Amino acid sequence: MAVLSGLEPKEVFAYFEKLCSVPHGSYNTKRISDLCVSFARELGLKYRQDQAENVVIWKDASPGYESAVPVILQGHIDMVCVKTESCAKDMAREGLDLVTDGEWVWADKTSLGGDNCIAVAMILAILADDALPHPALEAVFTTNEEVGMDGAFALDCSDLKGRKLVNLDSEEEGVFTVSCAGGARLDCFLPGEWKPLGEGTAYLVTLDGLLGGHSGMDIDKGRASANQVMVRALYSALERCPGLRLGGIRGGRFDNVICPRNEAAVLVPAEQAEVFEAFIREFDAALKNEYAGCDSGISLTCRRGAHMDGAMTGSSTENILRTMLAVPQGVQAMNVDFPGLVQTSLNLGIVETKPDGVYFSVSIRSCIASQKAMMVQRLEAILALGGGAVSQRSSYPGWQYARQSVLREDVLAAWKAVSGREGRIEATHGGLECGLFIEKIPGLDAVSFGPELHDVHSTAEKLSVASTKLVYELTRELLRRSK
Repeated sequence: MAVLSGLEPKEVFAYFEKLCSVPHGSYNTKRISDLCVSFARELGLKYRQDQAENVVIWKDASPGYESAVPVILQGHIDMVCVKTESCAKDMAREGLDLVTDGEWVWADKTSLGGDNCIAVAMILAILADDALPHPALEAVFTTNEEVGMDGAFALDCSDLKGRKLVNLDSEEEGVFTVSCAGGARLDCFLPGEWKPLGEGTAYLVTLDGLLGGHSGMDIDKGRASANQVMVRALYSALERCPGLRLGGIRGGRFDNVICPRNEAAVLVPAEQAEVFEAFIREFDAALKNEYAGCDSGISLTCRRGAHMDGAMTGSSTENILRTMLAVPQGVQAMNVDFPGLVQTSLNLGIVETKPDGVYFSVSIRSCIASQKAMMVQRLEAILALGGGAVSQRSSYPGWQYARQSVLREDVLAAWKAVSGREGRIEATHGGLECGLFIEKIPGLDAVSFGPELHDVHSTAEKLSVASTKLVYELTRELLRRSK
């Protein structure tokens, strides 16, 4: 029996469970893309699947709606795959293990991917409903949104007639997003020279217990980045133990996730071992005090006996840690037009060691293009001072607030009708594909909304059942009114 079979709306959760049954992490979307195609075939609807595995499905207008402006319903089919340390699931090959208590839906020991498969499920349910009156519909399912919006970049929009875009990729009920940050992904490198271990005590240093979270939606919550804090801890340890040498550092799997765990291997001169261990205890206490209000589970520990084939020289160790310590992390500027909105931020998402040095990625976000460019310049300058290099992997545009929007007013009216509440217009520091669609389709009017989702991109991610029902009804009511 399906795990979600008792939830309403039944058709939405049936599609959601089917989508969750196949793996669909970024760059692993072929199966879910084909699943969307099979849905279109079953429904007898025209569709297009491109080389980027995007899928577009068309449905003609209901009787009486033939002259209405077509509406684009859009979401992305990839998810951020994270799992607990104890989870043995291969998320590249296996679907999710869904769990519900009737109020929330989550996945056992993994992220849920409600961002953004709940949008896909709602859109498929709408396409399958022949009793719902609606204008012509163009359902657009994009790939690899979580890793730079690759699918939206690749999508040919020349055959899309819609000039109203309903993006279902927001995560707070009753909040309607009308602007978002643009972003850039940078790959950074610092060279490292290795030599044999020699005498000393090898340690594995672990920083964990952190909440992590979405680098756009959660960046203002003050949560610690394990990557940044580990660099800070090791640089501080180097000041206490000048002979310390770096043997490796690794943390994070995704650019757009605040890293929750980092491990580093270091070699410490034998005579400094007790000093090093005492420092780790002291710094752990300092971190617990510093992050008590926002990341109280933080833990810094070390244990002797780390396996190391070699360690970097003292000069390479100092240069790498000093340079990385200068790399900004978190909120850099707040927006004055939308109080409380982050305007510009950075996230040190992934760090790893290779034979020639340390590689790390930084995700930059800003709704101001010039500030995004400034942060790229700053990273390039910092890395140049450290003898390193920076390459830009991707860049996507922001979505500028439109002071006049017919769609926005229609959405607010439909929301009031189904919920009895006033909606809230906001901008987001997260990245949305709306900016790309607006660039590609002149005159496009866009709004983004979605059901209540908490802790996306983490193993604590959960989706509200009641909110899903309400937002689904909102979308249906909006289509009824789009005559």
